Amino acid sequence: MGVGHLGSRHARVYAESPKAQLVGVADVDLAKARAVAEAHGVRAVADFTDLLPDIEAASVAVPTGSHREVTAELLEAGVDVLVEKPIAGSLAEAREMVDLARENARVLAVGHTERHNPAVEALLRGASNPRFIEVHRLGSFSPRSLDIDVVLDLMIHDLDVVSTLVGEDLSSLEAVGVPVLTGRVDIANARLRFSNGCVANITASRVSQEKIRKLRFFEPERYVSLDYQKQEAISYRLVRPPGASPEIRRDDLEVVQDEPLRRELEDFLHAVATGGSPKVNGEGGLKALALALEVVAAMERSRV
Repeated sequence: MGVGHLGSRHARVYAESPKAQLVGVADVDLAKARAVAEAHGVRAVADFTDLLPDIEAASVAVPTGSHREVTAELLEAGVDVLVEKPIAGSLAEAREMVDLARENARVLAVGHTERHNPAVEALLRGASNPRFIEVHRLGSFSPRSLDIDVVLDLMIHDLDVVSTLVGEDLSSLEAVGVPVLTGRVDIANARLRFSNGCVANITASRVSQEKIRKLRFFEPERYVSLDYQKQEAISYRLVRPPGASPEIRRDDLEVVQDEPLRRELEDFLHAVATGGSPKVNGEGGLKALALALEVVAAMERSRV
């Protein structure tokens, strides 16, 4: 449902998957839908409800403002749904979607793709006591996703990863944001302090000259550097050999590179087939949205 930048990629992955049969694609721009449909030999429609009799599951990749409307109709029709991030434009809409999934006994997954990045998975397995985290997610300007600001567009990925990595409640938050090329915030920085004392400094921009997707975290006697794009995670740790001077030892975390979106959709399809829970379910998407909206509120306070 929606075959823009992300939706067309969803269609490709479903068409390639042995675990699903791509039935059709929908977009209010029927010409766009037909172009994607022809590439995969499936049906194209302008009204997504035309596909309801023929489908069991769907990806929702329409603009954020329509997430609740489209997802709600699918869930009430008995269709399992993966909705792109952010889950919705407001907490009220997100809660309604989560409630509808539960009431209709349907799978609701949320497209936090970085949680399926093999390097992130390796990082989450290996972290023990992060004390300071620094993240930069910078990209050049694109006319897509301009219905939301950079926090809900880009930073929400890292807010989700960082909160999962730390695993503690937020105790304080400061943030600043600047609109540069659009009427919404295009570059933002947030400083989060968690209840265990860990501090995270996160910067997101969609007006940078180069594309950077990096996370670094520090814990006692260890530092880990992660590159989202290269799917690399490198650990530097202090070792104290008996009878010798301390030394810094580099260890590359074991990462089997793969396409995060493919892993995300395979995870969704597994949940659909088994009735299990996807890695990022509706509650997880709601939690990420709540944190992102706290950052947005903090940015607004900083302007006063």
